Amino acid sequence: MDDHGRGPAPRPAGGADATVEPSTRAPLPYEGVWRFTAPAVDASVPQARHAVRDLLLRQRVPVTDDVAQGLLLIVSELVTNAVRHAAVLSPMLAVEVAVGAEWVRVSVEDNHPYRPTALETDHGRTGGRGLLLVREITREAGGVCDVEHTTNGGKVIWAALPLNPARLP
Repeated sequence: MDDHGRGPAPRPAGGADATVEPSTRAPLPYEGVWRFTAPAVDASVPQARHAVRDLLLRQRVPVTDDVAQGLLLIVSELVTNAVRHAAVLSPMLAVEVAVGAEWVRVSVEDNHPYRPTALETDHGRTGGRGLLLVREITREAGGVCDVEHTTNGGKVIWAALPLNPARLP
């Protein structure tokens, strides 16, 4: 579990069998966790994206431009999903950004119990591809993502990306 009880912490680049040893080092200046809430309305989508972008800049997180753009797109998709599909039962949503020494994790939490799945591409539909896009952006960056239930019956959808991803062949 991560430090906040919200599912597994991002795995190190060594793969699923790699272990993370407790660190006695001091946190880097950009490490931390930031959380904010917003109403589940359309205006929250660009506000959340801008808040995450500003946070990355303000904290001087050493993230590549590709990872930063991927994170902002992920935030937009996750907040959009919460606004479109959860607002009836969850008028508020929470966005969290957690930054470690080698990774950054964004998550969106709402109080709606429905746990979405990434849809397969259907070229006849104009929507419904947000989680598929999140999954692909995360995979290409060498990160991990998941959807989990929360203790209050809602869900949290998160994606963790390495700050300096290895390029896939």
